[in-house]
Amino acid sequence: MTVMSNVVPFRRPEPSPTRGDVVAVADDLFSLLDQLQALSERAAAMGRPTREVERTVQNLLDAVSAVERALDCIGEGEEAGQG
Repeated sequence: MTVMSNVVPFRRPEPSPTRGDVVAVADDLFSLLDQLQALSERAAAMGRPTREVERTVQNLLDAVSAVERALDCIGEGEEAGQG
């Protein structure tokens, strides 16, 4: 026999990030962006077959674009909060 309960577990809402958290995340993203750009330059200079290098660099540039989009999202969130 299955016993059913009408008790709903209490879930606390996720705390909204503070401005300090947003700044810390943005700083980390800028640092990651610098690292990815430097890595892309190093990958372009490695002595591997051209096709392999091109695909590696393209994937790294795609990652750079993703980080830039994340930074844009953070920036848009800040602007929306100021209005």
